Amino acid sequence: MSENTMYVTKETFEKMREDLHRMKSVDRPSASRAIAEAREKGDLKENAEYDAAKEAQGMLEAKIKQLEGAIANAKIVDTASIDTSKVTILTKVTITNMASKKTVTYQIVGEKEADLKAGKISAGSPIGKGLMGKIKGDVAEVQAPTGTLKFKIEDITV
Repeated sequence: MSENTMYVTKETFEKMREDLHRMKSVDRPSASRAIAEAREKGDLKENAEYDAAKEAQGMLEAKIKQLEGAIANAKIVDTASIDTSKVTILTKVTITNMASKKTVTYQIVGEKEADLKAGKISAGSPIGKGLMGKIKGDVAEVQAPTGTLKFKIEDITV
């Protein structure tokens, strides 16, 4: 897995493209208008509105560049072609914490889709990295700030 490659579902990829389109077609012209309006208000040296509008435009351009890079490095993963014999991107893995005996199910996703409350953890997170490639019955050892955590792989599904 390349450090720059970001694995996403088709839905997430489409949302990224929609966000980029909105930024370019709606937000960018709006930022330009705000700068033009502020410029008309006189001396640019003491025009806080102009400075704020230019800063907002700079931040928007940075977001656009970042999203363009993410889209360029995105790899769409089809859920129908997922191998459930081992933990990979988009698999759902049921694990038991060996210390607390607590069992949870997480879906392994790309960085953009990670949402712990929804049970989605990033493949790049410490737990995600520790689980990747493991098979049912394996014990994954994960380095955490509190020490080494051990998780038993109970089940792998889509």
